Amino acid sequence: MIFGAFESDFWDIIHYAFLGIVQGLTEFLPVSSSGHLTILGDDDLGLPFAILVHFATALSTIVVFRKDIAELAVGFFKPSLEGGLAARKYVGLLAISAIPAAIIGFTLKDSIEGLTNSLFVGYMLLVTAAILFVSQKIKVESGKPLNPVNTAVIGIAQAFAILPGISRSGSTIGAAILLGISRAEAAKFSFLMALPVILGATALELKDLLTEPAVASAHYAAPYSAYIAGFIAAFVSGLFACRWMIKLVKGTNLNWFAVYCGIVGLITILAHI
Repeated sequence: MIFGAFESDFWDIIHYAFLGIVQGLTEFLPVSSSGHLTILGDDDLGLPFAILVHFATALSTIVVFRKDIAELAVGFFKPSLEGGLAARKYVGLLAISAIPAAIIGFTLKDSIEGLTNSLFVGYMLLVTAAILFVSQKIKVESGKPLNPVNTAVIGIAQAFAILPGISRSGSTIGAAILLGISRAEAAKFSFLMALPVILGATALELKDLLTEPAVASAHYAAPYSAYIAGFIAAFVSGLFACRWMIKLVKGTNLNWFAVYCGIVGLITILAHI
């Protein structure tokens, strides 16, 4: 009995660590984290795991951009003549970009959850492939500054990524590049604008866990060690993916990810025929 329990815990740890790696990598790479978890059949492991891995990826973003976040936080309270205006403007643009996703998340959350099936994900991965391909092929003059209009458009692109299979990073970076934002700024803004959305979604999940009787009384699907393994795996893989994606966006195109999303999407669709 003891050996059997140990063996069960061991495989739970391996399973949740694997899912943490998938979440961490696909949260930042333009291939859709929710889509991959749905295809793997592991998109509904319960709120505790969802909260942990979402917080882990948010934490990895904070670590990677800690200097930028610190500068914005300090600059926000500085007088305008000492650089405070620029920091407050950037924070304001981040706030504008989060509005569309917040509206969609609050109003259509239940409807979107009803779309979570692998066939739908397959079609949405084809959409992600198209977004990535178009963003790399259409030549647009780069170097335009961020402003309320283009950040709102990028925010709308992020809102569409609530659909499973639409990559958040792919849609926002692709939209920013098509709007003439430099690749370096597109990557930075894409990941920073994800923070309010990820943390907001995590807060809503935590609220559901604490306030809904059916959720609060549900037992945990795995031992605590498995959840810890998933958190660590999501955080470490998120660090790697975030830094790697920044280098990729700056130095090369994203066509290989378009090809990958296209192939996975087609295979997923064909599997239902």
